Amino acid sequence: MATHKVVMFRPYPFKVGEKINIDGGPRGGDWEVIDVGERNVKLRCPVSQREFEWDRFCYFVDEREGVQWPRETS
Repeated sequence: MATHKVVMFRPYPFKVGEKINIDGGPRGGDWEVIDVGERNVKLRCPVSQREFEWDRFCYFVDEREGVQWPRETS
């Protein structure tokens, strides 16, 4: 049986109250998790306070301490 290099993805287990940063894409930026359903996640922008509900879509990449949040925009 042949072996291959395979990239593995695992859905991120969102928790209410988490402060997250999405790097890139149409949802890129800083968000606060305000509700988590079985299939959806509801996020709030910390600057505009606008809220959005989307199908779960994020995958865990990295976790860092001491990060400014929300980040200043240029």
